Amino acid sequence: MREKKQFSSRWGFVLSAVGSAVGMANVWGFPSKMGKYGGGAFLVAYLLFIALFSVVGLTAEYSVGRRAHTGTLGAYEMAWASRRKGLGKAGGVLGWLPLAGSMCIAIGYAAIIAYVLKAFASSISGSLMHVDTNEWFVGFSETDYSVLPFHIIVVVGTLLTLFLGAKSIEKTNKVMMPIFFIIFVILAVRVAFLPGAAEGYRYMFSFRWEELMDPMVWVWAMGQAFFSLSITGSGMIVYGAYLDKKMDVGALARQTALFDTIAALVAALVIIPACFAYGLDVGSGPSLLFVTLPRILQDIPLGQVFAIILYIAMAFAGVSSLQNMFEAVGESLQHRFPKLARTVVLVILGVICLGIGLNMEPIFKWGPWMDVVSIYIIPIGATLGAVSWFWIMRREELMDEVGQGAKKAPSRVWYNVGRFVYVPCAIILCCVALFMKVAF
Repeated sequence: MREKKQFSSRWGFVLSAVGSAVGMANVWGFPSKMGKYGGGAFLVAYLLFIALFSVVGLTAEYSVGRRAHTGTLGAYEMAWASRRKGLGKAGGVLGWLPLAGSMCIAIGYAAIIAYVLKAFASSISGSLMHVDTNEWFVGFSETDYSVLPFHIIVVVGTLLTLFLGAKSIEKTNKVMMPIFFIIFVILAVRVAFLPGAAEGYRYMFSFRWEELMDPMVWVWAMGQAFFSLSITGSGMIVYGAYLDKKMDVGALARQTALFDTIAALVAALVIIPACFAYGLDVGSGPSLLFVTLPRILQDIPLGQVFAIILYIAMAFAGVSSLQNMFEAVGESLQHRFPKLARTVVLVILGVICLGIGLNMEPIFKWGPWMDVVSIYIIPIGATLGAVSWFWIMRREELMDEVGQGAKKAPSRVWYNVGRFVYVPCAIILCCVALFMKVAF
């Protein structure tokens, strides 16, 4: 087994894990879903699922990665082999599905970040402040190869940050994540002074009890919690592989969830009150970033300055998530094909991402791609991971790893919550997602 570079500190690991979790799911996914599904009611359900999934699911993924000391393929092989040695190969084969999910998401994600860089460039030039934002967005989003230079910059730039493994990931996220939080706090303060913003706060933090009886509020909150924490049966495993045995994985999981949730709330505090102030649709999804928010920024003092810092923050959030997706795939391929140098693996990933991604560059092409991945591959991958850790892997091995570095060993209650609450949640999400795709 090759010696792995490890994160040098607890803070460095937490920032890197938060960087993976914080991304488009927080900045437009959380506010738009909160806007569609009850505001405060969605927030209550979301926070309950975040607490459950971080304490159980995220802790398990960190632990499995650390015990396997490698990424997705090796972790599944280890988990299944712990039950019976002959099952290891079957687990290794199953691991390819969540790993494929990480790669597919990376391909679409790179295209999205390219659009963010396009908006950043238009902010720098000032042209974004004087256009009809809808016409501007349609003009380049429906044109082939309109953001080609930005797409190349995203993929190549992200891969360059990964050449040194955990050490490089840690260094870049120590810069990117604090800047992300600072920028969004500044924007949230500015939005607070907009006339009508108070209605947005009222919508976010108040609810009617009958709204909690709507099952779709709980389903969407559960799905958002899974994806916001990057619990996909793949991504967080590789970060766990770089953890020292002295670190408390349970505490790290809770800290990751705390900062990820703060990021989602801060983003919502920017977007939802601003939409209420301007009478705009808070549930409009991706167009929030490229049509709605630019329109708001055009009407406020120093709008160009805020536009520049907004898209810098978005680029940081996107690249930090993309790092995790590439690292998950790259580490697993190195484990499976140990003779391949890391540089070769990263070049291969870059070629694949650009080759497929450039053929989907218009937004109407990568939209369906991301839908297929998020509806089929990611929920199934998350379910495979949950079942593998809590029903296939030997309980003693999982409990032993979770207890390494912890002040208090995990109890049987923790394990049973994983088995009988967390795993059913993953299965329900997977079944509902598939049903909704078939039905609608």
